[in-house]
Amino acid sequence: MSSGFSVYVGNAPYQTTEDEIGNFFSNVGQVTNVRIVCDRETGRPRGFAFVEFADEASANKAVEQLNGADFNGRQLRVNLSSR
Repeated sequence: MSSGFSVYVGNAPYQTTEDEIGNFFSNVGQVTNVRIVCDRETGRPRGFAFVEFADEASANKAVEQLNGADFNGRQLRVNLSSR
């Protein structure tokens, strides 16, 4: 597990890619990793992801600016991750 600053991204569109999420979140800071969580049995995305930033300020800025933002027709829920 890396030591970056991670945010939880909920209500993500099921068809979105890690690259699309990374590009969207790179507007607020340097994204170092994106992981879409998939169902273990079906392999399908579960509608949430974790985005990791290079610094804490960027993670905080993502929560402040992107929580509730429209992303491909869905309103994102963005919170600091505890993992």
